[in-house]
Amino acid sequence: MSNERVSKHNYYLDIAQTVAERATCMRRHFGAIIVKDDVIVSTGYNGAPRGRQNCTDINFCIRDKLQIPRGERYEMCRSVHAEANAIIAAPRDRMLGATLYMVCVNPADSSLYSGTNSCMMCKRQIINAGIETVIVRDTKDEYRIIPVSSWIEDDDSLSGKFGY
Repeated sequence: MSNERVSKHNYYLDIAQTVAERATCMRRHFGAIIVKDDVIVSTGYNGAPRGRQNCTDINFCIRDKLQIPRGERYEMCRSVHAEANAIIAAPRDRMLGATLYMVCVNPADSSLYSGTNSCMMCKRQIINAGIETVIVRDTKDEYRIIPVSSWIEDDDSLSGKFGY
């Protein structure tokens, strides 16, 4: 038995990965948590809005049915993204300067998706929420630390770089 403690970032990423287990998307399971001052402010996972049937309930994904590629036509998706759900659930004053931890899991085999990022819509919400840093898990022990200020300076809505 190892006496080595898990790093703080991996601790929060492990929690975000557990949150992703609640996701109801058939393509990808995202989990997000917002942390400030070493306190979890809110959690979110991707799934249909409250009261609507989830893709897992109706047993199909409209984006798959319409053969929409990843990163396109998010308005056709039934899900609210994990980051958006975490932001909706958090008080504004607790998001200012906070960190959002995010994990993406393949629902077919529970493997991690490496290299994922927030979509353009979620980036805008994260910026407006006042979140300072986003940390995204790539492997069980590796992650990327993204300063939200870089999304402001490198405005992908002007450059055509979508970052999916």
